[in-house]
Amino acid sequence: MHTISINDAPINRRGGQESYLLLKEGQFGSHNLVVTWVDCQPGGEQQMHVHETEEQVYVIVRGSGLMKTGDEEQEVSAGTLIFVPPGNPHAIRNTGPEILTFVSAASPPMDIDALNDYFAYKPQR
Repeated sequence: MHTISINDAPINRRGGQESYLLLKEGQFGSHNLVVTWVDCQPGGEQQMHVHETEEQVYVIVRGSGLMKTGDEEQEVSAGTLIFVPPGNPHAIRNTGPEILTFVSAASPPMDIDALNDYFAYKPQR
C-alpha cells in the first residue's frame, strides 16, 4: 500500500490556491494518472487553461464555486464531479465564503512543471 498526506506533498501556491501534488507520473509506480488536492480561498481562482491530450475530473469536497468549461458555467458545491474532456478550456473560482476544496485527477498525466510555469506567468485578478 502506498499513501501520502497533503502534509507531505509538494505544494504550489498561486491565485489564492494551495495545490498539493498527491500523485505524479512514476510515483508509487503510477504511469497513467496525476492527482492534486486544492484548497482555494474565497475569491481565489484557477484561471482558464486547457490540456490538449488529458481528460480531467474535479471532485468538489467542500465549499462552493463557479466552474467554467468551454462556453458553459455552472455553480458547483460539495459532492459535485465535473468531467473536462481533452482540449476543453476550463477554470474554477471560489464564489463562497469558505475555502473551496477539490480533488483533481488527470489521465494521461500532465506535465506538472509546464503547468506550474503556465500559471506562474498569468496575471492575478
